[in-house]
Parts: sequence; structure tokens; C-alpha cells
Amino acid sequence: MVTVTHSGQRRTPKAAKTSSVFKKAVMAVSGIILVLYLVAHMIGNLKIFSGRESFNGYSEWIRTIGEPAVPAQTTLWIIRVVLLAAVAAHIWAAVSLWRQAKRARPVQYVARKQVAQSYASRTMRWGGVILALFVIYHILDLTAGVANPEGTASTPYDRVIAGFSNPFITAVYIVALLALGFHLRHGIWSATQTLGQSNKKRERTVNAFATVFAVVLTAGFLIPPLSILSGLVG
Repeated sequence: MVTVTHSGQRRTPKAAKTSSVFKKAVMAVSGIILVLYLVAHMIGNLKIFSGRESFNGYSEWIRTIGEPAVPAQTTLWIIRVVLLAAVAAHIWAAVSLWRQAKRARPVQYVARKQVAQSYASRTMRWGGVILALFVIYHILDLTAGVANPEGTASTPYDRVIAGFSNPFITAVYIVALLALGFHLRHGIWSATQTLGQSNKKRERTVNAFATVFAVVLTAGFLIPPLSILSGLVG
């Protein structure tokens, strides 16, 4: 009996498998760091409902964490460096795994099993690109103020109100947050698989948790801009 093997299929070397596992672990751990930051950031954003003084006070507190033991903004810069490292590691792992998958399968299958793929899974890469571009704009807009209608001399509260009073800016924000939601949904599920915290018995629970978490976090980020745009906050 003769066994016919597809010319595009290759056996994955042991070293490549080990490398793949390491890269997936890097992606999972860096993703967890970024998710924890997102939760804290969402909670901070919701302080916009407590008024101008409270929100500006919170923004100032972030810059003075650790004083007088350490100079102003020391803790903030440590957080920024950790986040930058996590983002760089996440992107490196994602690109490396994508290239590795392409090398392992140089010839595309005639029929793809798209039924088994979720929409979030198929759009993870594009979602990541959208989020990366949005983060750059977000920093220029609300953190630095150079892309904000109120300018660099304004307070954090004024920049947030000015930015989200613009329907176009709010629409861009919504698109980015929807991309974040899909990214989170698939990323949480993938992370549990990579770190060995999921199996077929738990798969339904993990899927439900990933979906609920992504929806709640996305909604938490959407509430402030929509409230500002509708005039509830201002």
C-alpha cells in the first residue's frame, strides 16, 4: 500500500515546536499584563463621571505615585516601560508565529476549514494593527494633547471632553474598541490554552468567560465617550 503525502505538508522539527511553545507563552504572559492594565485604565476612565476636580485629581495622583520616596512620575515611567516591553513582546511573538506558520505551510490548502475558525480568530492580526495605530493616536490625543482640540496646555478632563464631543473622534474610538473586544475574546481563550488552563471539559466555561469579559471591558471603555457625545457628561 502506498501512502500519498501532500507536497505542501512538512513535519515540524522538535526545535520549531519548542520555539512555538515559547512564543505562545510570551504572547500569553504579555497579553495578561496588557489586560490587567486595560482593567485599571477602564476603571480610571469611569472616574470622568465624578466630575472635573476628581478626574484631574486622579490624573495627578497617577503622576505622583510613590512620592516622596521616589521622584514624581518614577512609578508612572516604570509602568510605561513594562507596558512598552509587553507590547513589543506581544507583537514579536505574534509576527514570529505568523511567519513560522507560513513557512510550515507554503502551499495553501484548496479547501480551508473556516467553519472551525471564529470571526475573531480570522481577524486577530488586522485587529492588532488597528489597535497599535489607535494606541499611538490615543497617546498623542489624550496623553500628550498634541492631537487634541484643547491642546497641550489643557487639563486631562478638558481633553477628554473636547475629544469625545467630536462625533468623528468618538466613531474612531468605537471602531478601535470593537477591534479590542474581538482581540480580547480570542486572546483570552488562546492564553488559557497555551498556559494549560483549559481542556475540552472546561472549553464551554472558558469561552463564556472570554466573551463576557470582553463585552464588559469593551462596554466599560465605551460608556464615557458615548456619555460625553450625548451630553450626559460635559
